[in-house]
Amino acid sequence: MKYPDLQIDWLRAFVVVVDTGSLSAAAPLLYRSQAAVSMQIKKLEMALGKPVLLRGPRHLQLTPAGTELLGYARRMLALQTEAQTALLGPDLSGNVRLGVPDDYAFRYLTPMLRSFAGRYLGVEIELTCEQSTSLIPKVVRGELDLALVSRDKPQRGRLLFHEPLVWVGSPQYEVWRRSPLPIAVYEAGSMARTAALSSLTAQGREHRVVYHSSSLAGQLAAVESGLAVAVFTRCSVPAHLQILSNLPVGFELPELVSMEVAALRSKQSRSSAAVDAMYDQMLKTLSHAGGAREVEL
Repeated sequence: MKYPDLQIDWLRAFVVVVDTGSLSAAAPLLYRSQAAVSMQIKKLEMALGKPVLLRGPRHLQLTPAGTELLGYARRMLALQTEAQTALLGPDLSGNVRLGVPDDYAFRYLTPMLRSFAGRYLGVEIELTCEQSTSLIPKVVRGELDLALVSRDKPQRGRLLFHEPLVWVGSPQYEVWRRSPLPIAVYEAGSMARTAALSSLTAQGREHRVVYHSSSLAGQLAAVESGLAVAVFTRCSVPAHLQILSNLPVGFELPELVSMEVAALRSKQSRSSAAVDAMYDQMLKTLSHAGGAREVEL
């Protein structure tokens, strides 16, 4: 039996759509129109005789065939890059010191790094995960080359998108009914902490801080245990926790601002081609990335 060829362009389109979360986000990375990317996915599905992607309620979903194919596709693309590097030589080398807050790392950094690492095997990435208030001074001092941060003031870095802040609690514990309201907060100076406390004060809601943690994991532990409610970026809210909107009258929590998420680059890195490439990848992958994304096939 003769099987149809799985063309490398189809597989690349499939992987990039999965990594970025939508056809619209994948298109600029593939240097194709959204319609052309959609056609590549359809050709791949026709060759396989089965769908690989389905539209979910909030984002794309892999079918069982798509899940099985993804690992093979990544290996085939990696092998192609390895062969190109071996025969043609690495096109870029160097080191990039990159910073990102914990809550942005999984949602936004993962697709960017996958695309970058698959293309530039000779570049070494040194990753620092801290709050934006710690990352910004490190970029300014030249201790980091590039960072994805929540802006602490207008015009800081290159604006990529807006990320909403939301109140979060565990559905098992109606902590939001308590008075004073117990809240978990990040360290002093954190923009999420400032937003939470100032909004509650403006609303006149009695509250008390019962838990401090500089890490997302610590905040999650406080909320999951029913110790407190907390303010998270929407992208970091796990499915098992509840975004506290539309609460009963008398228990409403105040509206929160959105974070301006920006790419911030050090002046000292301006002569680095490796940082140039990472910065360009960040802009292409993450511009207008905020909010839920869906794939349109």
